[in-house]
Amino acid sequence: MQRVVSQKLKRSLALATVAAAALLAGCGGGSTQQIDPFAPKRIIAFGDESGAILQSGKKYGINGLNVDTKLVDCKLNPNWSQILASGFGFVYSQCNTDFVALPQGLMYATAGAKVADVRDKMDQYLSNDNFGPKDLVAIMVGVNDILELYRQFPAQSRDSLINEAKARGKLLADQANRVANANGRVIVSTIFDVGLTPFAQKEKLQQTDIDRALFLDDLSAAFNTALRLNLINDGRLIGLILVDESIQQIARFPTAFGYTNVTTAACRTEVAAQDCTSDTLTADASATQWLWAGDTLLGPTAQQRIGTLALSRARNNPF
Repeated sequence: MQRVVSQKLKRSLALATVAAAALLAGCGGGSTQQIDPFAPKRIIAFGDESGAILQSGKKYGINGLNVDTKLVDCKLNPNWSQILASGFGFVYSQCNTDFVALPQGLMYATAGAKVADVRDKMDQYLSNDNFGPKDLVAIMVGVNDILELYRQFPAQSRDSLINEAKARGKLLADQANRVANANGRVIVSTIFDVGLTPFAQKEKLQQTDIDRALFLDDLSAAFNTALRLNLINDGRLIGLILVDESIQQIARFPTAFGYTNVTTAACRTEVAAQDCTSDTLTADASATQWLWAGDTLLGPTAQQRIGTLALSRARNNPF
């Protein structure tokens, strides 16, 4: 009798297993890849000079030169927004050297932009277009806000400026949330610690009333904290990249990341930021081993790192 019951139990378990497998296959779970990889149809970049490309193809940092012509080649030393776009096979019209008929990258990042400027650019964009589930919106902005606030000290108190930095971080979160609420997909970045820049190091030496680099660090941290606290945190519509943590690690352990200088600007000061090339660096500078291109501009290797972080987040976030 016990043997009969055992055989019936085995048959029941086998049938249940088959039924479960059939149900799983019917729900699309029969393959090893249960979530289709995100494949945007276009990329839309908002922000400041860190991700901007001029109509001439020049960027803000160290522009790469064609070996033969010695002219700027916009595909060399790409900035973070270019790296993100190229990861999906897209180009911006400002660097369309292969003459793609309809470039799927839209460039709204501009030099000097602050968070309020990004808000206004989005207003302008939304007056003619919208965001959809196959739009990847990339945003990095805030360094110019920190510099603007910093220059109001000491006429404005430290505490009031810290509070304003928080307000601007929240305003940036509002813009990312705005895209998400319109059913777009967003990659948004914290800003690097402005207290680590060559600008901050100079200010620390020249202004001795307080530790100016530390103050810039505090302003940056207030901005980033408010950004992170106010983003929609559903894990689906918004992907956050932590540029602040990445640059802090490089500044703390430069040799581990292949850097020989993390405090000085590589570009000569008499050369405009958009005109700096690998031929206009200071005597001992390296385009690949120096963290900073300008007083508040990252060099090509750091741009590559940020672009790679953004691309990884875009590919792995469950958009």
